[in-house]
Amino acid sequence: MELIDKLKWRYAAKAMNGKKVPQEKIDQIIEAISLSPTSSGLQPFEVFVITDQAIKEKIRPVSWNQSMVTDCSHLLVFAAWDTYTEDRINHMFDLTNEIRGFKNEGWENYRQQLLKVYPPRDAEVNFQHAARQAYIAFTNAMTAAAFLGLDCTPMEGFEPEAVDEILNLKEKGLRSCVMLPVGYRDAEKDWLVNLPKVRKPLQELVTNI
Repeated sequence: MELIDKLKWRYAAKAMNGKKVPQEKIDQIIEAISLSPTSSGLQPFEVFVITDQAIKEKIRPVSWNQSMVTDCSHLLVFAAWDTYTEDRINHMFDLTNEIRGFKNEGWENYRQQLLKVYPPRDAEVNFQHAARQAYIAFTNAMTAAAFLGLDCTPMEGFEPEAVDEILNLKEKGLRSCVMLPVGYRDAEKDWLVNLPKVRKPLQELVTNI
């Protein structure tokens, strides 16, 4: 299966060579992100695609000085909603009605259920829930990158508050949660590139019931 072969090829690149990725491939990754499932279809996150080298240079020191941040072609920052609000929920429900061209009583009842439960909830609980939705899309982005023959590096090793400040995320009601440098591996500088992929045996991973 081609997808499995690509996933076996994929690894977390520890060095990139600065080569630029064609925009059409980045567009395909973004579309894969957009097509990802999220709880209640709310898509409670945004993605910042950074090619500005000066911005990447600012982010690198608050990302444990990892070279992939500046040596990648495109740096994707996933930023989740800081909380759920009535406006945010209503916007997505209204968009659904607009695109589908009708209102459904059950769907409208579900809207009211979310409006009753989500906005009053603690903001940190809401952010953590939104961040989990961003991670679903983040995984699709990594899979899409591998399918396209691109390298990427999943990164939680950064200071979210500092990245939020650099990208002015607080003013947008967002908080960074994970980053994905996308580009091409620098095999000569990457200590991980030729090491075997290590995964525990399936019998330790999977329980069939």
